[in-house]
Amino acid sequence: MRILFLTGEYPPMQGGVGDYTWALGSALGRAGVDVHVLTSHAAGPAHLAPPGVGNVYPDVERWGWSLARQVRAVAQEIEADVLHIQYQSAAFGLHPAVNLLPRALRGASPPRRVAVTFHDLRVPYLFPKAGPLRWQANLALARHSHLVIVTNAEDRQRLSREAELAPKLVEIPIGSNIQPEPPAGYDRAQQRRRWGVGEEDLLLCYFGFLNASKGGEELAQATARLAAQGAPVHLLMVGGQVGASDPTNVAYLERVKGLIEALGIAQRVHWTGFTAAAEVSANLLAADIAVLPYRDGASFRRGSLMAALAHGLPIVSTAPAVPVPEMVHGENIWLTPPHDAQALAEAILALWRDPDLRRRLGQGAAALAQSFRWDAIAQRHLDAYRRLLP
Repeated sequence: MRILFLTGEYPPMQGGVGDYTWALGSALGRAGVDVHVLTSHAAGPAHLAPPGVGNVYPDVERWGWSLARQVRAVAQEIEADVLHIQYQSAAFGLHPAVNLLPRALRGASPPRRVAVTFHDLRVPYLFPKAGPLRWQANLALARHSHLVIVTNAEDRQRLSREAELAPKLVEIPIGSNIQPEPPAGYDRAQQRRRWGVGEEDLLLCYFGFLNASKGGEELAQATARLAAQGAPVHLLMVGGQVGASDPTNVAYLERVKGLIEALGIAQRVHWTGFTAAAEVSANLLAADIAVLPYRDGASFRRGSLMAALAHGLPIVSTAPAVPVPEMVHGENIWLTPPHDAQALAEAILALWRDPDLRRRLGQGAAALAQSFRWDAIAQRHLDAYRRLLP
């Protein structure tokens, strides 16, 4: 079986969808699938092809109306059985060409079938005041694909409202792009000292890019409230700050940094910047509590949450937008209302004062993470692909 991934970002570009595609491609390769990748020219020429992945084509200079021609050329060259679109609108420059791609490829062989994974349901840009037409562009992508994969219960619920999508809709979660594998000789106390944090201090960590959906302002406000109460709190901002795909992240980052300065906690907030995966793992393992105050609620589509689970961290996050039975408050996660810095600070303080609770939450997180292993995720994809092909 030969799969062609189409993704708007791919390593060494910074971005969760690119890292996801790399990890999934590697896992599928280990399962015997012939995987190829078509992506942005920004990923080349020094792209990273994991074991099991064939050619990586960093050929797309601009996400526009020539996309169908480029995809068809590569798909025919490699004789792809399935074109699998890794959809995140910002990664494709908010251009609707990718939304119309399955329809444009109709009748072309190869690829024999088109699959799409919705990493989020953010709509593309069409024209000013396009309004509901933007959502119709996402529906067109789903309707004209043969397989529609969502990564979380919220997106499945929304797409399930379209009766015609139900037969081809599959929920497959993402896994952690960062494994708990720190550098050789890792020492937790030494890692904390790098950031000026002692063993008795409270080290919070946040992982991932900042944007308006991730609650950066509530995170800063909660940290300031804890400091005002005398807690020896530090906040470690792990990883790159804005990523390669969404320029609106830059403005939001500056707003959060301005708030940190205004609150007088700049000396307590430490930014690691983009680092290798092993260093990310070391910083996560050095933290006492992961704090992920998503404004739209905790979701398994969030790679930062998956990484915190994989590292067995006690996690404070926000209540999911729709019920997620696997997330159990007080057992594998601690949930607070979104948009509520005071509740966030109170939850962090409660966990800091109760080491047994932190230990129990961390153990629960690590156990939950076993449900999201990449080999199992690859097998579910393989089963879905096989149902597509005669």
